[in-house]
Amino acid sequence: MTAPAIHITGLSKTYSGGTQALKSVDLEVKQGDFFGLLGANGAGKTTIIGILTGLVKKSEGTAKIFGVDIDEDHNKAKRLMGVVPQEFNFNIFEKVLDIVVQQAGYFGLPRKQAIEKARPILEVLDLWGKRSAKAMQLSGGMKRRLMIARALIHEPKLLILDEPTAGVDVELRRGMWDYLRELNKETTILLTTHYLEEAEALCDKIAIIKTGEIVREGSTRQLTQSLEERHYVVQLKTDAPAGLQINGYRLKVLGDSRLEISLKADQSLNELVSELERQKLTLHDIAPKANRLEQLFMNIINSDEA
Repeated sequence: MTAPAIHITGLSKTYSGGTQALKSVDLEVKQGDFFGLLGANGAGKTTIIGILTGLVKKSEGTAKIFGVDIDEDHNKAKRLMGVVPQEFNFNIFEKVLDIVVQQAGYFGLPRKQAIEKARPILEVLDLWGKRSAKAMQLSGGMKRRLMIARALIHEPKLLILDEPTAGVDVELRRGMWDYLRELNKETTILLTTHYLEEAEALCDKIAIIKTGEIVREGSTRQLTQSLEERHYVVQLKTDAPAGLQINGYRLKVLGDSRLEISLKADQSLNELVSELERQKLTLHDIAPKANRLEQLFMNIINSDEA
């Protein structure tokens, strides 16, 4: 039987001041998954990553990377992982190529071989032309891509991305999405992100962590389909009449010609459009108030769910 890429059982962490960051977390990421770990700041995402990578000492529980226990053989587990942390942690005065090649050296790759491996990675990330530039000369987006290149140089089976597109403009972010989708064909990916649109677009499975506990887990499609309501912003061609009501729908007037309308799980957009026409309201545009994953996430974060 193939071992999961990540297998966590009963993982707990209590810091010296008494703060309990993780509360007996169970989590499994299968080989080949593009897995999203979502949660508000302080929920426990970074603590899990810190434990997996050896930066944080766990209080209880077990964690395995492709069947390798991080306590029994941490060096072997570490070789199976590539990690892109939230913060830039390279020497900004070093050259791009040197940063990647030096990382390869930590895993025993000779410099000549490391340069050969680095070139295709830097090329696909559009950094080969900047290989002789110092890191301080790179834009924020380029620095993010450099972090990914450095994490991939030893060909890890698991890539851990902690907020990889923070500070990257929309166009570059979309380009990185395409690259990560292609990379996922050969590499398991664990992603944390505050861009829920990003998680919905990339991740096939998701776990939501809240105050140190996994409160929801499953395929992205199943989780988003579990929403009891969906919220849309409707733009009319004319002003909405005072006291407007639409039978069977909750609505709020946002402006003279804009409405926010909530649909239950068994209601369709076609039914809503038909109802608007019966009310002699001419539709100009309709769009989700937020993506479905964002709605689910906010419902959970704002609920009393532990």
